[in-house]
Amino acid sequence: MLGLRAIVSRVYRGEISADIVGRPKVWYSISGLLLVFSIAGLVFQGLNLGVEFKGGSVFTFSAPSASIEQVRGAVTGGGAHQAIVQKAGDGWRVTTESLSSAKVTDVKNNVAEELDVPAQKVSTQVVGASWGGEVSAKAWQALIVFMILIIAYLSVAFEWRMAFAAVVALVHDLVITAGIYAWSGFEVTPATLLGFLTILGYSLYDAVVVFDMIKEVTKPLGPTSKITYSQAANQALSSTLVRSLNTSLVAILPVAAILFIGTTLFGAGTLKDLSLALFVGMIVGTYSSICVATPLLVQLKEREPKYQELRANIERRKNSAKRQAKAAKAMVPAGDGDGDPPSDVPFDDEVAKGDDPGASPKGPAKDAGDDVRATVTVRKVVQSGPRQQPKRGTRQQRRGK
Repeated sequence: MLGLRAIVSRVYRGEISADIVGRPKVWYSISGLLLVFSIAGLVFQGLNLGVEFKGGSVFTFSAPSASIEQVRGAVTGGGAHQAIVQKAGDGWRVTTESLSSAKVTDVKNNVAEELDVPAQKVSTQVVGASWGGEVSAKAWQALIVFMILIIAYLSVAFEWRMAFAAVVALVHDLVITAGIYAWSGFEVTPATLLGFLTILGYSLYDAVVVFDMIKEVTKPLGPTSKITYSQAANQALSSTLVRSLNTSLVAILPVAAILFIGTTLFGAGTLKDLSLALFVGMIVGTYSSICVATPLLVQLKEREPKYQELRANIERRKNSAKRQAKAAKAMVPAGDGDGDPPSDVPFDDEVAKGDDPGASPKGPAKDAGDDVRATVTVRKVVQSGPRQQPKRGTRQQRRGK
């Protein structure tokens, strides 16, 4: 546990560089599982569209002492068949199918009678299906315009490869967030659409920060560089990793407070639609900008001829260095293991044979060397008397003296 904490602390401080770019298959596998899970939720569970999109009647009133079952029974007892009850503080918000004016009056009177609420305190709102269709159309138009502007901006500020990687990450975030929304059963309201647009902007901001650092680090790369584009991009990503994590953590904490504390303790039910979209979208957006957009960008850039040439040059230099080291190692004499000269060094035939015909080639040569060393006398000569220093002055002065 302590070792894991130390590793996480070193990564957080930027002392350890994580190889995120070098493991694209791992991140793509995780994203694939999340996408399958989300698409299954959209297909089998479906989104719970609010009254603003499919039309219906909304009843809002205050009954602090009533329970959910009592509120639902009071509404259905007045003639409504589909009642979705939400608590907002001390008040209640009940959504039903589209009702006629007479039915709305019956429900209103029944709620006032069973829950002991004044009839004038029960507010009603009828939303037509056509208005919901207009809201959906406007939402899709806003999303399309947003995507076009993002692609244009990234293509001008950076390049089309970065724009493509960013758009893939944005679609990735949208699908996963919508799938989790479908599995949770939360009602999709206009606040939900605002949350979706917000997470798109947040995810894009994180991707732009990473791409800007990658552009700066990879700009000096040339045919003689010592690192590839993927290695340089990984260094740039590692330098911005702590910043991305800090930004995400600071942004997620208040959203989590609204989602988990506000909706459970304070009953802020009208905010849970927005908070769920922001909470899931921020987490997924941080993950996609780091683990999806960046590896995809690196794979696209590595296909460019200049970066392929750079990788080939690095591999060529690496292989050349290995060959040189291997050749140098092969040229060093290995010896026979006992201090004798190597077997490939030629010996004089007369020295190798010696006087004894039965002696081995190595023995006589070794004895001859011992005899030579025994007959040599080494004397140490020590200078005595004053040293003869050269006379100073010019050559003519020395000759005149």
